[in-house]
Amino acid sequence: MAERSDIRPGELEISLPASADAGVYFIGRIRTPFKSRAECPKNSAESEAVGVVELDPRYAAGLTDLGLYSHCWLLYWMDRARRDLTLQVRAHLGRARGTFALRSPVRPNPIAIAAVEIVGMEGVTLSVRGVDCIDGTPLLDIKPYFASTDSFPGAKRPKAAGSDARRPRRQAPKELC
Repeated sequence: MAERSDIRPGELEISLPASADAGVYFIGRIRTPFKSRAECPKNSAESEAVGVVELDPRYAAGLTDLGLYSHCWLLYWMDRARRDLTLQVRAHLGRARGTFALRSPVRPNPIAIAAVEIVGMEGVTLSVRGVDCIDGTPLLDIKPYFASTDSFPGAKRPKAAGSDARRPRRQAPKELC
């Protein structure tokens, strides 16, 4: 978790509520080659890293037919992230932007989502390509990826500084679109 003193000029820190509104069950862990946030790719589309999803055995039946899909969504809990910033200054932007307008791990509920390629399944273990989280990250859920409904090619976003210099995104095979 980032230190409380790690506030950039322009960022806004808030007090969190005294109690939680809900609970979640961690259904497993994601094993990756990344030992720190600094080692992690910015997102799963920029990652070719293979990771292993270790599902709690009690959820084994939930994997039935997941192997019919080439990709899935991993929803996970960024357990080492700060949770108290509503304005953040990302280094590549150089100015404050609202937490909900960023993909930063720093958010009130540090839930992340990654579209990953399923490269193997054995028992309660999935091998996936495109992981972007720290080794041991708690897993919240797995959902199949549907290219027909999960992709919006015409979606707009602001152009990030230096975006032309980024690596090309991994592309889903044409037959999946």
